[in-house]
Amino acid sequence: MIIKPTESELEILNYLWKEGPSTVRQVHDFLSASKDTGYTTTLKLMQIMHDKGVLYRTESGRSHIYVALLDEEETQQDLLGRFVESTFRGSAARLVMQALGNHSTSKEELDEIRELLNNLENKK
Repeated sequence: MIIKPTESELEILNYLWKEGPSTVRQVHDFLSASKDTGYTTTLKLMQIMHDKGVLYRTESGRSHIYVALLDEEETQQDLLGRFVESTFRGSAARLVMQALGNHSTSKEELDEIRELLNNLENKK
C-alpha cells in the first residue's frame, strides 16, 4: 500500500520523527507556533492519520500518545522519487542542477556532494 502524506500530515510526521511519541497537545503546540491552527483541527487530522494507518495511538491516562508508523527515510525516498518523476521527467541531474542553481551552496555542502558523487562512481 502506497501512502502519500499531505503537506499537513508531513508536518505532523516531521514532528513525530524528530520528537518521538507525542500527545495531540504537544504536536498542536509545535504547529501553532508557526501557523494559525485550532486544536480540534490537529486532533481530527491525527485521528484521520491513525485511521489511514500512518500513526499508531496508545492511551496514557486521559491522553493518547501518537507514534509515526511510516519510516522517515522510506517516506522521503518515495516522495522524492515521485517529485523527480513528475517534475523533472525522472531526471535526477535536472533536479540537482535546478537546486544548485537556485540556492547558495556552502563549501561544506559542495564537499559532501563531491564525496557522494565519488562514492557513486566508485560503486560502478
